[in-house]
Amino acid sequence: MTPGPVFAAAVAKGYKDKKAGIKIALGHGIVEFPLIALIAFIGFQASDLFEEPAVGFAIGLIGGSLLIFLGVGMIRARKTIAEGGKGSIPYGATLAGAMTTSANPYFFIWWATVGALLVFNAQWFGPIVVVVFAVVHWSCDLAWYTFTSFTVFKTKHLWTPLVHEVVFGVCGALMLVFGIYFIIGPAYELSSSL
Repeated sequence: MTPGPVFAAAVAKGYKDKKAGIKIALGHGIVEFPLIALIAFIGFQASDLFEEPAVGFAIGLIGGSLLIFLGVGMIRARKTIAEGGKGSIPYGATLAGAMTTSANPYFFIWWATVGALLVFNAQWFGPIVVVVFAVVHWSCDLAWYTFTSFTVFKTKHLWTPLVHEVVFGVCGALMLVFGIYFIIGPAYELSSSL
């Protein structure tokens, strides 16, 4: 629930749709639930794969590039958006949630480490506890992104066009910075391992 690409998408989509957070969380869940199932099926050993620098770099390059693409698009469209033009992310909120989630390499690294441990611990109590864990975890995401988008939607009348433009520019810049960071960090680790 830390601010990142999915949060930026919730802010961007929440300006025009008070239910965007629900859709963003749904898109996030479309990526997250199968990943949790995969972790439970494969087991804890799969987390070693994500420790390989080449794998981290490949994930970072693909995900970082997508976030850069989305961020640049938001920055370029910020004036049009502020003037009431088309949306900042040219996709629906559900797809935006899935895209920003799957583009975030740290989402996968978190699930390969901390998340895998949580799933592994839940497995000790049986498969039903893994399902309950997944639903409760996703419900927290749902609550956060719903709160975020609803708050943006309800306060948008307080936003001047300049504030609107700045907020969308900052959200785009946030995606851009995360994209660059997601490429540079794993690239450095890969070069250090050679």
